[in-house]
Amino acid sequence: MTIRPDVELRLPAESAYVSVLRMTTAGLAARVDFTLDDIEDLRIAVGEASAILLDRATGDGSLHCAFELGEKQMRISVAADTVDPKAPDLDSWAWQVLAALTTGLEAEASADRVTITLSMSSGASD
Repeated sequence: MTIRPDVELRLPAESAYVSVLRMTTAGLAARVDFTLDDIEDLRIAVGEASAILLDRATGDGSLHCAFELGEKQMRISVAADTVDPKAPDLDSWAWQVLAALTTGLEAEASADRVTITLSMSSGASD
């Protein structure tokens, strides 16, 4: 059974739109009671994931983002339409930054799209 995302966005695959994605991430993280530090980590992680994907995106393609929200947790899938879909280099500096900022990280390449999925559980105490 496929889980339906709580929020989905589709934006032009251009760096000018990453700020919209980062702002949306921060707003949704605040809704599920993330700490300020966790919110900033997620904003940075979404920006990094977007940068990785934009390097591979087609000129007229889209950046797709799906947010799944839980109690003090989020799962964010960021994807870009690509001509030559290859999973990101898991040894790259950008990937290491993503791994340090999130509690879960995976990448997937399909016929015409690359997806990076980030997950985070808030460090907020009850």
